[in-house]
Amino acid sequence: MNRRLLVTLAGLMFIAATLGLVGTRGIAAKASGSTAVFDSNGRLKQPTGYRRWIFLGAPLTPNGLNNGKAGFPEYHHVYVEEPNLDAYLKTGSFPEGTVIVKELTRVLDPTFPDGSRNEPSGRGFFNGTFNGMDVTVKDSKRFAKTNGWGFFNFGHHPLPYAESAAEAPASECAGCHMSYVAKTDMTWVQFYPMLHGK
Repeated sequence: MNRRLLVTLAGLMFIAATLGLVGTRGIAAKASGSTAVFDSNGRLKQPTGYRRWIFLGAPLTPNGLNNGKAGFPEYHHVYVEEPNLDAYLKTGSFPEGTVIVKELTRVLDPTFPDGSRNEPSGRGFFNGTFNGMDVTVKDSKRFAKTNGWGFFNFGHHPLPYAESAAEAPASECAGCHMSYVAKTDMTWVQFYPMLHGK
């Protein structure tokens, strides 16, 4: 090969490598960014696409087992994005910008006083209609007063949910998390085998 051809090939390889790095950086930046979007008033916009995130589990505290007065009588369907779950599994804490969605579903049309019903699989509790959504966002600066997490309620009622939500007062959500699960990054990891590995 002559010198001109070698210089041309080297130049093309440099350009290709540069484009590859730019593309990789773009993907990494997107993966590590937060999907939390706040408006000019500091209200969190309703997350989208969360039902395609990683499903952590669905605790249930039905009215039938709580004298008809359960604080959250629905299933709690909890979702988190895969990169943030991966970070938690490696470090034991969620990265900044993590969004955790808890969508509620009612118990399907109970036929017994305890809220259960009979189905081909047996007597039990089954998912019914959607009935609300709560969201937590990790941002140590924005939510410094509540251990780095903000809590938002988009309504405890059937669809549609509110398009945006203000941060809930600490007495409504954060206070309970701070009292009971502050040492596990403000998250009830004991309810989700994927998080505690047992």
